[in-house]
Amino acid sequence: MSVHEMADYASQLLATILSPPDAVAATEPDPQAPPGLQDKTNLILGWLKWGGITTGVAGFMIVGIMMTVGRRNRSSMAADGASGLPWVLAGLSIISIAGGLVVAILE
Repeated sequence: MSVHEMADYASQLLATILSPPDAVAATEPDPQAPPGLQDKTNLILGWLKWGGITTGVAGFMIVGIMMTVGRRNRSSMAADGASGLPWVLAGLSIISIAGGLVVAILE
């Protein structure tokens, strides 16, 4: 057996091991909301996203105020405001990609 044949055999074996069994792939249903629950769930998720956006805007404003007030003789307050900026950005990033991230993980 040549090196190329062994490599082909190894890649076929690995593909067989890593592919899901046909029975599992055939029985996995698409996600469906229970009857009458889709609209209510969308309403709650919409409220949560709106709340996240609102608190994100408030977070940016608070960080800006802390940096502005702390500019004069309160350098620790300005530093605290500046150190809060990445946390506000990270939180807003997670809120904005939450739906797509969950779908990517579950599919």
